[in-house]
Amino acid sequence: MTERFQRARPGSEALQGLVDELAEELGRSVAINDPLVRMICTSRHFGDEDPVRVRALLQGRADGEVIRYVLAQGVAQWSKPGFIDGRDDVGLLPRYVVPLRERGHLLGLMMIVVPQQVLTDQEREVVARAVRPMTAQMYAEHLAADTEESEARDLLLELLGGSPAARDAARQRALDSGLLRDTPYTVVSVVQVSRGQEPPGQIEVALRGAVGGFLQTRSAHGIMAIEQDRAILLQVCDRPPDPNELGEQSRRVIETLSTFLDESSPAVVGVGGLQTGLADAWTSYEQALVAIRAGRRLPALKGVGDWAELGEFAVLLQLPEHALNESLIPKPLRTLTEAHGGPRLRDTLRCFLENAGSIPRTADALRLHRTSLYYRLRQIQEITGLDLDNGADRLMLHMGLRVEELLDSRTDDVGV
Repeated sequence: MTERFQRARPGSEALQGLVDELAEELGRSVAINDPLVRMICTSRHFGDEDPVRVRALLQGRADGEVIRYVLAQGVAQWSKPGFIDGRDDVGLLPRYVVPLRERGHLLGLMMIVVPQQVLTDQEREVVARAVRPMTAQMYAEHLAADTEESEARDLLLELLGGSPAARDAARQRALDSGLLRDTPYTVVSVVQVSRGQEPPGQIEVALRGAVGGFLQTRSAHGIMAIEQDRAILLQVCDRPPDPNELGEQSRRVIETLSTFLDESSPAVVGVGGLQTGLADAWTSYEQALVAIRAGRRLPALKGVGDWAELGEFAVLLQLPEHALNESLIPKPLRTLTEAHGGPRLRDTLRCFLENAGSIPRTADALRLHRTSLYYRLRQIQEITGLDLDNGADRLMLHMGLRVEELLDSRTDDVGV
């Protein structure tokens, strides 16, 4: 599932014609970008091209650092045109930026290269006249795309919903319409963004840009649903995807969102288990919701939870939030923690249990002589009153340690 960072939806010939006409009248390079500063269409050069413009034309998109810089100027909230300063370190000349809005909705950003940051009154008037037909054309294209996206969203939500009858009907509609194929393998991923200081609508736009690149890959195709601060992506494929591919896909989504969003809006991804066919896609979705809680709670996962790798966490994280509390920690484990040398003994216990009770592997991992390890294990048994040769006692302690991990990194599971 190799990622392809999609540029914005290509502009129509009509929009391209309007851009070319304005550029010729001004004698300046003009580009139309979407709200994520991804190129939609652009004019020819007028000797004013800079490295940023050249790279964007060659790569199909601007560099992440440039996108972050432009968005940091607050252009997505502008209600009227203005200049943004250039940056020599990234090869960016100053731009005159015109927000293209219709009914309060930001459709895109017109960017005109103006090295001296000066436009005559006549030039400003020419730009202002061009805005209305451009906005009208973009709004018409936006409505058409929005209709397609809404239909796909509604179908996907029914396909993953709680009613078996509704799921079956949605599956048949997906097959009949050709929107999806009933391939042997199906997997669902969920992306959740914690709402920070982003302006209204920015998170939805960012999710669409970050996740949309995976609707069609070399080995899979799918559909997505955007719901305010989260995205659901269903992918179908003819062969089992490599877990590393899914992990890389999730990391790319998080990386892309960090380009489009402020650091106050971190993202987490949950990947459900691989299922056979569309009929079981809802199971992968439910698993993805559990995995997303793991990605949020366990720092070692770096924001990506994968159901297939959760192990015993998959059981614990299905508990409701109010039930996942300190009462689940067994009393013997709490006694061990409070004892003299408790932290060291608890670390020894964790290593022993994670190595399936193997004395040689545990001693090697802790770099302890086996005699010292046996001594610590006897101390643990004396303090807890439990038998480490007993499977039930070991399971209780191991699950208790896992609960502590979840509670130590506890955060709110808003929206999941």
